[in-house]
Amino acid sequence: MSTVINDTALRLSGVSKAFGGLQVIDDVSFEVRQGSRTALIGPNGAGKSTVFNLISGVYPIDAGRIEALGRDITRSSIVERVRLGLARSFQNIRLMPHLSTLENVMLGEHHRSRALQWISSARATERARAALDEAGLDTYPGQVVADLPYGIQKRIEVVRALMAQPRILLLDEPAAGLNEVETTELRHLLERVSASGITLLVVEHDMPFVRELCDHVVVLNFGRKIFEGTPEAVHQDPAVLEAYLGQPAKVEAHDAA
Repeated sequence: MSTVINDTALRLSGVSKAFGGLQVIDDVSFEVRQGSRTALIGPNGAGKSTVFNLISGVYPIDAGRIEALGRDITRSSIVERVRLGLARSFQNIRLMPHLSTLENVMLGEHHRSRALQWISSARATERARAALDEAGLDTYPGQVVADLPYGIQKRIEVVRALMAQPRILLLDEPAAGLNEVETTELRHLLERVSASGITLLVVEHDMPFVRELCDHVVVLNFGRKIFEGTPEAVHQDPAVLEAYLGQPAKVEAHDAA
């Protein structure tokens, strides 16, 4: 793995985005360190998923600059960003429900081939099986995804993203809809992913999950950054407390309970 300039995997500088007359992202700047596990949090409608879409190239930015792995990707295409080392999951599962687990995972490396011969490649199948085994999903390769529990599908989507061999993995609400056991299994998978050297940027509402997984937190509210720091410090910041419930004292009491 090549060295990242200034130990920074991802940098947003003064990024803004409006849809029509609505300013959704307003002058947002933050950095994600190489190898870190950073959470991007905030109330509903804060602009978190929009930031992900700007980073991954789904939407063009109106102003500012985005750098990844030492390169300016502000105007890069989605394919160029993926080839550089960016991969993501989505808030809503986007697996192919009629395909098997193995076939879905193999789709994750399609960007590296100009044709589709890799689908029938024994080598590609071997890589996909190894990825499922590493994620503890080796008992599901032949099963149709639509027949599997929601929590398993969430983990399969992460494995599919990993097949792109990313250096930065963007996860949009990976724990949403999971029960306690499923959330723990997912966290353990992401800890192993992080230990392999992949940088994580996670949008998530599950704060216990964020506290246990992440080492850095960026908070958005109404499209602006209002806090950046550790998971422990975020619970003590007045602006963050007010953004979530509007009653700082009550939030502190609830957090201490």
